[in-house]
This record gives sequence, structure tokens and C-alpha cells, in this order.
Amino acid sequence: MTNRIHDEGRGNDPSDENCGGRESDEWTESDTTSPAVLPDGGTPSDEAGESTDEELSEEEAQEMLEGIERKRTLTGWAAIVTSIIAISFSLFQSWLAARGFDFSATLPLVGEVSLGALQLLQVNAVHVAFALVLAFILFPPTTGHGAFARRLGRVVPTLASRFGEDSPITRAADGLRRGVRWLAVDPERERVTPLDVVFMILAAATALYMVMEWGEIQRLRVFGLSAGRSVAEYLSMPFAALGDVLGVDFIANAAMGLIGLLPFSDISYPFFLGIVGVFLVLEATRRSLGFYLTIIVASFIVYARWGYLISPSMPIVGVLSIPQGSWTNIIQNLWYNTENGVFGIPVTVSVQFIYIFILFGAFLEMSGAGQWFIDLAYAATGTRKGGPAKASILASGFMGTISGSSIANTVTTGAFTIPLMKKSGYRSEFAGAVEASASSGGQILPPVMGAAAFLMIEFIGVPFADIIIAATIPAIVFFFGVWVMVHLEATRANIGGLDRSEVVNIRQHLSRGWFYLLPLGLLMFYLIVERLTVARSAWFTLIAIMALLAAVAAYNERTKIPLLGTIGAVYLAQVVSFLTTGVGLPDAIAGAGGEGLSLGGALFAAAGNLGYIVIFVSLAIMLARPNLDAPLLRFDDAVDETADKLSTKLSRPSLSDINAFRYVTFIGKSMDSGARTSTEVVIAVAAAGIIPGVVSATGLGPNLTALIKAVAGGSIVLLLLFTAIASIILGMGMPTTVTYIILVSLLGPAIAQSSDIPLLAAHLFILYFGVIADITPPVAVAAYAASGIARSNPFRTGTKAFSLSLNKAVVPFAFALTPGILLLRGRGEAAKVITFADVIDLGWFVPQVVIPVAGVFIGVIALGATVIGYLYTRVSRSERALFALSAFFLMAPSLLLNAIFDLGGALGLVGAAPGGVIVDLGMRAVGGVIFGALALKNKRETRDGSQPAPEAMAEPTD
Repeated sequence: MTNRIHDEGRGNDPSDENCGGRESDEWTESDTTSPAVLPDGGTPSDEAGESTDEELSEEEAQEMLEGIERKRTLTGWAAIVTSIIAISFSLFQSWLAARGFDFSATLPLVGEVSLGALQLLQVNAVHVAFALVLAFILFPPTTGHGAFARRLGRVVPTLASRFGEDSPITRAADGLRRGVRWLAVDPERERVTPLDVVFMILAAATALYMVMEWGEIQRLRVFGLSAGRSVAEYLSMPFAALGDVLGVDFIANAAMGLIGLLPFSDISYPFFLGIVGVFLVLEATRRSLGFYLTIIVASFIVYARWGYLISPSMPIVGVLSIPQGSWTNIIQNLWYNTENGVFGIPVTVSVQFIYIFILFGAFLEMSGAGQWFIDLAYAATGTRKGGPAKASILASGFMGTISGSSIANTVTTGAFTIPLMKKSGYRSEFAGAVEASASSGGQILPPVMGAAAFLMIEFIGVPFADIIIAATIPAIVFFFGVWVMVHLEATRANIGGLDRSEVVNIRQHLSRGWFYLLPLGLLMFYLIVERLTVARSAWFTLIAIMALLAAVAAYNERTKIPLLGTIGAVYLAQVVSFLTTGVGLPDAIAGAGGEGLSLGGALFAAAGNLGYIVIFVSLAIMLARPNLDAPLLRFDDAVDETADKLSTKLSRPSLSDINAFRYVTFIGKSMDSGARTSTEVVIAVAAAGIIPGVVSATGLGPNLTALIKAVAGGSIVLLLLFTAIASIILGMGMPTTVTYIILVSLLGPAIAQSSDIPLLAAHLFILYFGVIADITPPVAVAAYAASGIARSNPFRTGTKAFSLSLNKAVVPFAFALTPGILLLRGRGEAAKVITFADVIDLGWFVPQVVIPVAGVFIGVIALGATVIGYLYTRVSRSERALFALSAFFLMAPSLLLNAIFDLGGALGLVGAAPGGVIVDLGMRAVGGVIFGALALKNKRETRDGSQPAPEAMAEPTD
């Protein structure tokens, strides 16, 4: 399994068939050539139990994922160089998480070694440069299969037919075509082109300038980019230095002459690098995330330069008029700024939080936790009614704590779960929809969630622990809602579970892999109990994973006593060292030290090094016993495959059987995977950061807020509806992170100023609808990935996935209007996560938290009956409508009430909507009565036998 980014979206690049057109063609073809759908919603192959029920192999799942992501498959030196760069990226980020921006350390027997300290802008520039280099390696410029490339491909045949093949014009055009193909075309996605190398060098140059010329950058902040050295002056510096060394002046003079021939030699070098940097970000965005996101971001840059042409007197759009800006000011704001632009808040959050959590997920997955969680889910629920689908929900939830990516979660988990769901009796579309729907919940499931959750920390200034607490109940409600619909479908179609022999014994399974649960428990402890920073929590948990796996790799019945005994002895020696000298054992041996610590201080200080002690001792035992058998060690298949390949390349096949070698391979593979996964996230936040940068730098924000408020007409329901629709439209084929950044920049202030909705609730509202876009046709990327595994109709799979996730579209309205569902007390900026004092205040807690939460859970059951058309027995159309009404009354009564009164107010019929706890509770009570009456009637029909289960009838959701 391969970990992918915390939120991936796919755009369609019209210049590259792989970027959309090709996939669309495949989907269309599957629609026209697939077997006919039977009246019950299945296909003939489903009934016949053909090979479509077979599980996808690891390689097939990986190929599917790479096809969706449009990544290259590199071999040889290109693959080695890519891994070296990726591991270097992870090492750089690990240092930042562990030690901060100061690159100095004290080494035993050596003393202090310092490489200096970096500023935030420099760190962000290096971070983005790493991602740019990897993006240009992993994603081809074009495969030559797109519509634009095909039109160009017809030029040479046309010239040949008109002028003849031997014509100089034809031969010149053919030579140009071959040159372009060599320069930039990679049809098989397997080679790095010369254009990629040029872009990688330019990306490295942008970071090198930031690191090496910090003094000049500080001066530019005062005097502007035009005050910088010219391109000719800067590029001639190495030649001038070489001339000084050799005592020959003509080298510098000749270089200056040649560089002076460049058309841009006289412009400011920092200005030139800023233009190049922004262009590289846009190009990396086009390759990795799609053409349409590139167009959106580029449009904002164009607007920043020429938005002043919009006249303030123009109706409606006049508010978009901005002051005239110069290119130098625009580039300075977009490239040399940590408040806005490419290196603004989104990239800062990526540096501090997002990357280290993605790395945490990569380590956890490569440790073998992914497959262990899937097996645990099947052991817990696989034998129940509809067990495979219920296990799919649990497995996707577990994987969501590792990945957070809808697409990667769907492919990696679905390769195993979807065939089993089909085998048990679920239809192809339904099986794919269940997996896609559950997998899309990864970005809203604590404790890891998606990258957008980390952006909230900076955008609204709340601790991540508060975000986890607030997001918990809605996430549980979502998975519970999908669970209910799966259960109702299984009951309706009489689908049983797996045989007991097909699942592992849960007690034995827990005894063999209980340690996989420790990292998640530690993460929650650090975040919620200790309230450590996000970066420190993730780093400590990362060390814990490495220590746990090292101990597992060195553990068996023969080594457990020396292993645990040595760890205890070294820890005790470390405690004594801190107690007597105030420093750790290595420093004490080197002669450092001073006043000793107290016993408690020594124990605490030594505990901080316990992870390193476990790793060191475990590696020593593994090296001392190279043929050690570790019965609990189960690395991911990708780790074992990499170990086999490395040992073969080194002509030492036996190395792959040595646990020390496998463990080191696990560390390297995890860092490699984490960097590759992070590449698209970093590119996404860098590109999206341009939009709030333009909004802030141009002064557009207040005018845009006024326009949105005017269009909404003071209706909070209409404003939320605008936000929901915009989130879904923007999120179609686009990363959730980008959708979140854009809408928070454009709509966030309007929501905050137009209502008393808590900021955290408003931001979670945007996040939820951005996630829904992954399963909303026509561009339901997660659902289409699932349909590829299920061999089902993609569009039907997408519509079913959306219907199964319907509660995810209602719950955001519920918690936006009733913050108690998020465990928040208060309104607007005064809202805070509840404390124990709020819990014991029963006069507030019961009506504001307990009853709304209970109403939401009961409401999703009503939604389940609405969507599936079944509760105890078949539900008629009129009853489904009443179930839907009861669901809205139970889950979001304020939504209905405000919508009715807003419409009535617009027609001049009524005034403001009545509010208060009494009205809210009354409407929920009405919903409860309706639901209870319908459920009781439905159950009586089952007992009377008047409505038998329609197992042979078409699926109600059809």
C-alpha cells in the first residue's frame, strides 16, 4: 500500500489526455460496452460470480493509483536520484520538527557544530523548492496524447501531403517535432525530460538565492525589487571569482559579455527569480493538480495587475475595482513575503504541521499498520449481516487516520474490500459507493484529518486539540450514517456476512499487533492531555513509531530478556548521568556537565531520550543476531519489495532476510513515501496561497465581503447555501485544501461578519463541503476510482456515493446553526470548546448538546430510510418524503425555520424567524414524533406481513 496526500484532487488538463480527456474516454467507453444493468441494479457478471470479484493485487492497485495521479514510473538512476531527494526532504523537515530553524548540534567527542540559522522565508523557500523539484521529476510535462498535442501532431502530415515528404519545409517541421518530443514529451511516463532538468535547476536556484542572499532580500523589503543587482551582475559573480583565483580578468569580462546578450540581463535578479518562481509553481500545479486550478490561480495574478481597469461605477462588479499595481510590487508580495503569496500562511502551516503529519502517516502505513487495521475491521464486523461493507467503513476510518486522502484511501482499502462486498451480494455500484463514501471521511476524521484542518490553526488561531474535539461528533455521525445505510441495504437484500473461517481471530490479531494502536494513543495524549504543539506531538509520535518497530524487529522469546534488560540499564545510566552531571550519558563521557538535576528532573530528562535508547539497543541486538526471527514483525509489502530490490542490486540477496537491513529500509521507504505524498500538498498550498495574497495585497477583501453580504440579503441560510455550492463546484477535481483556502479567503469574512456562527464552525462547514466534492458527480474522483475496482458504471457509483454521504451535507448546516453539536459554547468569536463546568451545567448542556446530538444520530437513521427505501420493511415514496422531513426536523430545525422565514420575508409576508431553545426543542420533538410514528408503522407492517422485503425488486436508490 502507498500512502498518498491528505487531500488529493484531480483537474483536467486539456493539453494532456492523461489529465482528464483520456479518463473520460475510458469511462464513456465503459458505459457503452459494459454489461447491461439488471433490474436489481446488478450486472450479469455479478450474478455469475466471474473474476471481477477477485481482489486487486498490490501492483494493480498501485498502477491504478499512479494512473489517477498521472505520476511517472521511474527506474534506474532516475529512481535512485528521486529517492535521495525525497529522503533529503524528509530529513530536512524532521530536523525542523525536532530542532527548529537552528541548524546546530553538539556531537560527542566533537563539540558544537553549527551550519547557521534560517529565517521563516528561507525555510519556506527551501520547503517549496524541494516540492518543485520532486514535482518536475514525478509528473511529466505532457504525454503527447492530449487534444492540443494531437492537433500539433497533424501539422507534419499536413505539410507532407501538401509539399511532399522531401520538402525542406516538411523536413524542418519534422525535425522541430522530434526536438520538442525529446525536450518535453514523455508518452510512457517513464523518463525525465531535459525540460524537467532545466526547471529543477531553476527551482533550486530560487531557494539558493533565498538562503545565500538574505542581506540583500532584507534591503529589497525597504527599497523594492528594482534595487537588486541585475541578472548580468549576479550571474557573472562566479566567473569573476574564478578570474580572481586564476589571476585572469578576461574570464569575467567574457562571461559578462555573453550574459549581456540575454534579453533579461538588465532586469533585477530578485525580480527575475520571483517571476521564475511563480511560473514554476503554476507549472507544477498544472502537472500535478490540473489545468483548471492553474487557470484560477493565474487569473488572480492577472487581476492583481489589471483589476484597476474595472470602473468603480460599474453595477455589481464595480466593487471589484482595485488600485493600479506594478509587476515589481506584485512579485514582491507573491514571492518575498511570509504573510501573503506563495510563502504565506498555507506554506508556513505545511512546514510546521502538515508535512510532519504526512510523514507520521507514511511511517505508520509502512510499518504494516494499514493491513493490520483492515484485518481488524473484518475481524470485528466481517461475520455480521452485511459484514464486508461494515468492515469497509471501519477499515476506511482506520486508514483515514493514516492517509486522509479520499483517492488513496479508496484505492488501497477498496482493492481488498470492494471484491468482498460484491462476493457477499452487494451490487457493483453500491460496493464502490460504500468504499468511496467511507474513504472520503478520512479528511474529517480525527486525530489526523486532512491538511485543511492544520490550516485552521493559523487562520482562526485555535489549538489543534480544540479542532479535534469539535470535529469528533460530526465525524462519528457521518460514519454512523453510512453504517446505517449499509445495514439497511443488507437487511433489504438479505445479505449476510463472511464465514468465520474467512476472518482472523480478533484476540490473536490484537495480541500480534496491539502496538500499532500505541502511536495513535500517544498522539491523542500529546495533543489533548499534554497540549503540546502539533509539530512536537507529531515528532514525538514519529520517534515512538520508530522505537516500537525497532523493538518489535529485535524481539522474540530468546531476546526479550536481554532486549528489555539492556534498555532498562541504559535508561538507568542516563538517569544517573542527569542526576550527577545535569547532561546525558554521551555528553558526560565527553567531559561536559555541571550541576546535577533533581530525581524527578533526571527521570523526566532521561524519558525524553527513551525512544532513541530503544532504537539504539534494538539495532545493536539486530546486528548481533543477523538471522534473528521476529514473529511480530510485519512490514508493509512495499518495504519488503524495496529490501529485496536493494539486496539484489548490492549482489547480497541474503540482506533482505536480516532484520537490521529491513528496519533501515523501512525508515528510508517511509521517508521516501512521505516526501512523495507531500509533494502535491505543498504545491497545492503554494499555489492556493497566491489567492489570499492577491486578495490582501489589492484590498479586495472588504469590497468582496460587502458584495457577498449584499447578494445574500442578510440571510444566513442563503449565505451558507452559497458557500456549500461554491465548495462543491470548486472541489470537483480540485484538492480539498485548495478549495478551503480559496473559500476561506473569499467567503470566510462574509460569514463571520453576517452571523454569529463560531469561526471554527464556519471553517469546518467549508471543509465538509469541500470533501463532499470528491464523491459528487460529474467529477467524483474518489467514486470513479472505486468504480474502476468494482468494474461498475462510474456515474451511477458517484450518485450512490453521494446519496450514502447525504448526512455529510446536512450535518454541516446542523452544527453551523447549533454549535453545541461541535461541543462549542458561545457564539461568534466568543465560542469556546466546552469544559467540565459546562457539562455539569445541565440547564445548558442538555438542551444545547445532548438533545441536538441525539437528534442528529436519530436523523441519520431517518435519512437512511429515505435513501435506501427500507427500515424494517419497504418504505413507500410518501413515507420516504416524511422520513426526510423528520430528518431535517431532528438534525437542523433552524435550517428549515430560517429558510421559511427568509423566503416569507423576501415576499413581505413574515418578519424575522423566531429563535430560542424552546422553538428548537419543539421542532426536534415534532421530528421525533414523525420518525417514531413512521418507524412504528413500518415495524407493524413487517409483523403483519403486509410489506414483505422486496429482495427481487429494483434497488430503491436506483
